[in-house]
Amino acid sequence: MPDVVRASGARLHEVGATNKTLPHDYRAAIGPDTALLLKVHRSNFALVGFTAEVALADLVAIGRERGVPVMIDLGSGSLVELAGEPTAPAAVKDGADVVTFSGDKLLGGPQAGLLVGRAEPIARIRKHPLVRALRCDKMTLAALEATLELHRDGRSDEIPTLSMLHAGSDSLRARAERLLGAVRAAAPQLALELRAVRSAVGGGALPLHEPDSWAVAASAPGLTADQLDARLRAARPPVIGRIAEGVLLFDVRTVYDDDIGSIARALAGTVTSPR
Repeated sequence: MPDVVRASGARLHEVGATNKTLPHDYRAAIGPDTALLLKVHRSNFALVGFTAEVALADLVAIGRERGVPVMIDLGSGSLVELAGEPTAPAAVKDGADVVTFSGDKLLGGPQAGLLVGRAEPIARIRKHPLVRALRCDKMTLAALEATLELHRDGRSDEIPTLSMLHAGSDSLRARAERLLGAVRAAAPQLALELRAVRSAVGGGALPLHEPDSWAVAASAPGLTADQLDARLRAARPPVIGRIAEGVLLFDVRTVYDDDIGSIARALAGTVTSPR
């Protein structure tokens, strides 16, 4: 973010300390040349311990008090509540003049950057010459429209990212058992085990959120976990698991029922292919 700000020609003045920022830090930093108060949400890392930060609504109040617009970058901003992650609608409700966030990640749409907020600053941004150079293409806009329609219509669980995040332990265990059965039938030479695991959200979002999940652990005679993993990545289609404690795991949170057959066939191929 500092590089982006500097590239714009603006001067970035950071306020507060690494772990604590208080309202008076902002008030003390505002001067006659202050054009914007910018708050950047830590969407892909966490700061824990002795910490403090200024709530967006309080920062907006400071901005109104001093006549300075307020912008917040949510990073992987979401439209729905997810593990305490701030949402774009809440940021708009809190009065931010401009809210920026990703169109993919937690929104679940195509890779894009979104700007929302008050009409006047958004209109000024739209008139900037760079908008023409950086605007989304028609395919991105069509995919984004379809994603937003699902959110609007209360069908957000049809969005793959959100469907995976909201999957419950019982349904995940049942899926893991189906995968275990399919692989056992296709490749009886493999050593298989059902394991309770924790999923990592990844993708630059929810760094502390590790929901419970279920996985199938697989090992092949005469192959290390790395070798088994390499063979699966070379399969068609490629199959990608994760290695933990020397064992290859297939977390079914990111597996659909339609994928089970492909995974079973790929695993069967690893024990019949030449070594």
